[in-house]
Amino acid sequence: MRQKKSQDHSIKLEFQDNDLLPFLYGHHNSNLVAIEQALNVSLDSFGNIIKITGSKSDATTAKSTIEALYKRIANDTGGERDLTSSMVKDALRWASEASNDGMKAFANSDGALDTWRKSVTPKSAGQADYLKALAGHDVVFGLGPAGSGKTYLAVAKAVEALKAKRVERIVLSRPAVEAGERLGFLPGDMKEKVDPYLRPLYDALYDMMPPEMVDRMLASGQIEIAPIAFMRGRTLAQSYVIIDEAQNTTPVQMKMVLTRLGDDSRMVITGDLSQVDLPAGQKSGLDDAVSILDDVKGVKIIRLKGSDVVRHPVVARILTAYEKRDHS
Repeated sequence: MRQKKSQDHSIKLEFQDNDLLPFLYGHHNSNLVAIEQALNVSLDSFGNIIKITGSKSDATTAKSTIEALYKRIANDTGGERDLTSSMVKDALRWASEASNDGMKAFANSDGALDTWRKSVTPKSAGQADYLKALAGHDVVFGLGPAGSGKTYLAVAKAVEALKAKRVERIVLSRPAVEAGERLGFLPGDMKEKVDPYLRPLYDALYDMMPPEMVDRMLASGQIEIAPIAFMRGRTLAQSYVIIDEAQNTTPVQMKMVLTRLGDDSRMVITGDLSQVDLPAGQKSGLDDAVSILDDVKGVKIIRLKGSDVVRHPVVARILTAYEKRDHS
């Protein structure tokens, strides 16, 4: 419990539906404790009333967080009203951004992607813009640091499209070797050669689909692993195509991949231009593409930032520090 100060600001919240309060408070008030620790405020509950004490800024953020969580529970008609620690962190993130639109979207679960195993929602303003781009454009470039959700959200959108039968298959691809795709020197068949490099995509798929479904679709070709070096000459129709780690493509590879798109297909190209592993002097195909395609109809470029990172909080602070250094 924080020590109260003379300049502390107090806010009183009163709730109408007592049946929702156990979900809001969490087991042994765990959700309230998480908010206290994140914002350095004191939360005292008396029946259906919560008293918030802290600096004016922190108390206001706590108020917005608690109200959004309460509305999220009230709007959940599916019966699963338990708040996870991730949901509490999401509400804190939106509240700290002071985004009214974001808080409303969080409370109403707006923009949620419906996959087989879970509902996936944006966790920051940048991610919300990214999902809007994925919904409204045929080709989307998602640029940003590790942990900003660019690949995970792309896979979620692909799985949603497959579940809704808007596409017939998902095609996943990325450069298999950082400085060039020398797959022939790796042991095993093609799938075994490429699998280690596609692990993040597999992890996202298994997070959104039952394992047996993923395995069945891999076997049937509904989910296809297509190394960039082997996509030449193909036309990918009725497909949701994801090109990951695209900063390690060459301009020739990137142009070839972009021209594979067929009828009723979508393509998402993700990458981090601060992590290019190509040989010195070799221009990145991702950097080349975003420099010339910004004004092309049907193409959208989204740049995520350190503030969009949803891993451990210190990761976002580390990346923001690097961004400031690079800009200066």
